[in-house]
Amino acid sequence: MPELPDIVLYLEALGPRVTGRRLEHFRLLSPFVLRSVDPPVDSIEAHVVTGVRRLGKRIVLTFEPDLFLVLHLMIAGRLRWREPGQKPGMGPKLMLAVLEFENGSLFFTEASSKKRASLQLVRGEAALAALDPGGLEPLDATLDQFREALTRENHTLKRALTDPHLFSGIGNAYSDEILHAARLSPLKLTRSLSEDEAARLHAATRATLLVWIDHLRRDLAGTFPEKVTAFREEMAVHGRFKQPCPACGAPVQRIRYAENECNYCAKCQTGGRLLADRSLSKLLGKDWPKSIDEL
Repeated sequence: MPELPDIVLYLEALGPRVTGRRLEHFRLLSPFVLRSVDPPVDSIEAHVVTGVRRLGKRIVLTFEPDLFLVLHLMIAGRLRWREPGQKPGMGPKLMLAVLEFENGSLFFTEASSKKRASLQLVRGEAALAALDPGGLEPLDATLDQFREALTRENHTLKRALTDPHLFSGIGNAYSDEILHAARLSPLKLTRSLSEDEAARLHAATRATLLVWIDHLRRDLAGTFPEKVTAFREEMAVHGRFKQPCPACGAPVQRIRYAENECNYCAKCQTGGRLLADRSLSKLLGKDWPKSIDEL
């Protein structure tokens, strides 16, 4: 799922292309993507885009007068921009909706049969605010604000960082990177953090997100984001199971649960202790290695 750095880059690419532009035509190609009825989604036709913004992991296009088109990409949703006359370059089955402007077209696509991506049109700031999970903006938060949100409930660090009601825009991928940078176990409980650990996590959160925003900017060099992915070779641990940790060289470990996974370095983050994988550790029982050295 695109997270805060990816959404920021989408907004930076969209802003110059659509702000101040009149929407010539809106085409809804998949009925499953639309999650609102009133106002009707085609009522944005012939209206001008007045701005773009982020709402957690959602992308918001603001139309005059006081209309907000909210796009939630979820796991497999993506945006594509095509200049006038340029072919879409994707199959029709992937297309959810198309916003046609004089200077180009914005395609909303989803490469999944599960149809989780969504589109909503709401009227007024109050209706838009109702869609906000309310998480703290991690790049704006002071240490005290960060610590208060983190310890509001006693969860694991991994769960807390990815809870949209606590923190805005952080998901599975960047939480792994943040926790590796902070040298903290993903399963450590939030209320067990020392003051030093909380400060370290706050600093690592800001630094990791800012570093990746800058990194993605350099990669794009002003072009539109086309290859948005949660798995990048330059990441320290996320998606790098069994590959060497860039800090210590130990093989990156993984816990799999539901449709997500947690990646970490045992030497850097857990004092060498292997975290139990709910399925594999039960299967192996007494043969489950307790440390990276046993492994």
